[in-house]
Amino acid sequence: MTHDPKQIALDLERLLKLRSLPFGMKMFRDRAEMEAIPRIRRPKDVHTLDQIVAQGARLGWTVGITSDDLVGAQCRAVVGLGRAKTADWASGEQMTGVWYADQPGAAAHQAAMHCVPDGQYDALAVAPLASGRLDPPDIALLYATPGAMMYFINGLQWSGYKRFDWSVVGESACADSWGRALVKREPSLSIPCFAERRYGGVLDDEMLMAAPLEHMAKAIEGMEALSKNGLRYPFPQYGIQQDARAGLGVSYAKV
Repeated sequence: MTHDPKQIALDLERLLKLRSLPFGMKMFRDRAEMEAIPRIRRPKDVHTLDQIVAQGARLGWTVGITSDDLVGAQCRAVVGLGRAKTADWASGEQMTGVWYADQPGAAAHQAAMHCVPDGQYDALAVAPLASGRLDPPDIALLYATPGAMMYFINGLQWSGYKRFDWSVVGESACADSWGRALVKREPSLSIPCFAERRYGGVLDDEMLMAAPLEHMAKAIEGMEALSKNGLRYPFPQYGIQQDARAGLGVSYAKV
């Protein structure tokens, strides 16, 4: 089972027919380490983290940021850059009347988010996995259709079965994906939110998976096994009025 980012990228693209690049995210305690990455780009404008992520996934760029490059506390808080988790941030005041009817609801949303603790990191970088520039990333991420995500999950469950229970925080869904994966070091699936779709270019039919490399490798190993059983993505349509026994009989001996 290889943990090589370049090979993982090739395997994910082949098995899942991805439309965007699998990419990595890495946190840095010292911004100088981030700035030393070969061919690193630094933003000239203020962005959301969704935009930075999209530049890695959609444009194939290697991009490094500090808290000053991000538009507000919400983006900074999820990855623990700067001192974003102030009392004002925790109150959810800016989201009150925008996403939530009242301030207690907005505060409950803030408390529900998976966030890297403040004060540990000074910078962050994203890059396509195939570039190998993050050597290695803290987590790998991929955008894919719901069907591809289910196949990826089937791969994770091929050996050492585990039920996955993921949650949906709503807006700020990056806390469900890269926030959760950075904090819990587990595969973390999200339904991208309004901000990711408006600012990060995420398509209507895309979901986001984030996980450490070893989990990506495990899913690939499982998908390879499923493929040998004739179970591959994209899933071929059988027909909604056909006798199902012939199709099921290929996989299940007793049908």
